[in-house]
Amino acid sequence: MDRNTVIGLLLIIAILIGYSIWSRPSQEEVARMQRQRDSIAMVNRAEQARLAEEFRKTEEQALLAAADTTVADSLRKHDLQDKFGAFSQAATGENRFITMENEVMKVRIAAKGGRPYSVELKNYKRYDKSPLILFDGDSTVFGFKFFAQNRSIVTNNLYFEPQTENSHIQVAGDSTTLVMRLNAGENTCIEYRYTMKPNNYMMGFDVRLSNINQMLANNQTVIDFDWQMYSPRQEKGAQNENQYTSLFYKYYQDDVEELSPTKDNDQKRVATRLDWVVFKQQFFSWGLVAGQSFSNAELQSSKPADQNRFIKKYGALIGMEFKSGQADQTIPMSLYFGPNHYKTLKKYDEGLEQLVPLGRSIIRWINRFVIIPLFDWLGGFIGSYGLIILLMTIIIKVGLLPLTFKSFMSSAKMRVLKPQIDEINQRIPKEKAMERQQATMALYKKVGVSPMGGCLPMLLQMPILIAMFRFFPASIELRQQSFLWATDLSTYDSIFDFPFNIPFYGDHISLFTLLMTVSTMISMKMSSGQTDTSAMPGMKTMMYIMPVMFMFFLNNYSAGLTYYYFLANLITIVQNEIFKRSIDENKILAKLHANSAKPVKKSRFQQRLEQMQKQQQTMAQAKAKTNKKK
Repeated sequence: MDRNTVIGLLLIIAILIGYSIWSRPSQEEVARMQRQRDSIAMVNRAEQARLAEEFRKTEEQALLAAADTTVADSLRKHDLQDKFGAFSQAATGENRFITMENEVMKVRIAAKGGRPYSVELKNYKRYDKSPLILFDGDSTVFGFKFFAQNRSIVTNNLYFEPQTENSHIQVAGDSTTLVMRLNAGENTCIEYRYTMKPNNYMMGFDVRLSNINQMLANNQTVIDFDWQMYSPRQEKGAQNENQYTSLFYKYYQDDVEELSPTKDNDQKRVATRLDWVVFKQQFFSWGLVAGQSFSNAELQSSKPADQNRFIKKYGALIGMEFKSGQADQTIPMSLYFGPNHYKTLKKYDEGLEQLVPLGRSIIRWINRFVIIPLFDWLGGFIGSYGLIILLMTIIIKVGLLPLTFKSFMSSAKMRVLKPQIDEINQRIPKEKAMERQQATMALYKKVGVSPMGGCLPMLLQMPILIAMFRFFPASIELRQQSFLWATDLSTYDSIFDFPFNIPFYGDHISLFTLLMTVSTMISMKMSSGQTDTSAMPGMKTMMYIMPVMFMFFLNNYSAGLTYYYFLANLITIVQNEIFKRSIDENKILAKLHANSAKPVKKSRFQQRLEQMQKQQQTMAQAKAKTNKKK
């Protein structure tokens, strides 16, 4: 190392030592920095203490909350135990939904109550084309009501456990069963078993009661089932729909009855056995059908508060047979969710076809064995129901043609005899009304004319008219079927809607009803021209009043019905014109004169009547002689 290098190193060391001495802080600066470090340390310790205190409080609150929750849960559990007894565990739960679906309907079963929550009919729509839901929502009540262990139990408010993991069950090819179980302790439960078959509106509903008898009174023989439901509006014509919406019930192996569809509140207590109870709408129904029979029932139908959405509110408290000495028992039942279609209901062999209002006695017989088969036969190869009604009308009028012709001929005979009747009326004064009537009847008898000959054929046609009046509003085949201007033949056809309601008429104009009214007036005027109405001066007035009355009455009815009446009137007008042109009244008069020359053959009834009169005269004469001798 040379001398210059050594000198350089020494200078560098001297510079470093000098800089360190020059840059070293003074005592005041050292003290100030120490104070700053102490302050920062104190702040950090305070923050750590605060955070530690907050953590401690949070932990204490969590512990207290946990303790409070434990106490609350304990109290709640005790309260539920006290209120529901063995059913306390079912008082809370998750309201799961399981959907059972086949080709024709979709049924949602709710865990709460284990009940049908909603039912959709897949092949039908509401009047506004939205899905047709028979019922939907928590307003439904469907379950047992009973006292168990001195507690009131309502299964509709308890949670059932679905015995499946699936939330959607598609039924196809074979029947499928869904079990909903309401547990009430070990080996004690209530089970609802829903069985759905493919392409079927009837759903099996079996209730299994396991060891429930241990909770009930020893002498209990009936357990109540509470069923309540709102009937939603489905059709355009609410007035017509309301008329056909009612609660029906069938006595055990006996007749079917119904609550009044027009009363705001109607109820019935049935103390005898029943086969089924049905909540019916105009075209759809949902019913509970007994496997054996129901013991009794309390039934109610009332007017709901929300009439824009609902037509009726139904309620049925149904007594079901319960065997107190039997630990495990099953109550077999069925649920019907479907259309009021005659053949569909008939195939279940439960008398449900009587839900379709076809009339009684001969009217029902005509609808069942004539109208429905004819309607179905025509529907087999014709797609338009307007054309089907036209062909039905023609076929019926042709079938009634002999009676119509006989009625027209009777009117013609009475018309050609009018001069002779007028002669009798001039010859015999009005004061001798009995003698005048006897002379008139003698003339009819002499020429072989029956004064009832024109009325009787018309009376025989009346059952057909009444049968059609019952058939069309009840025919679900016409529902939402359009023809010409009518968009739905099952309800009224409106060509103009009023912004107000006319009493007894409605808020619209039905064109088919107007055409029916006009054609009826024309037909009646033509008929009055063929008969003598001088003896009945009020007939001409009635000829116009009656059609107008029917116009008001039928304005809200089925367009299919008024369309049929319109067609029937047109065909009658054509028939009468043909008869009028083809019948020679001079020949009729000549034939009547020929009949008057023949001896009148007395019937056996007339002979017996004359013998009785002679016997009475003989007895009167003998009595008179006896009185003279005295």
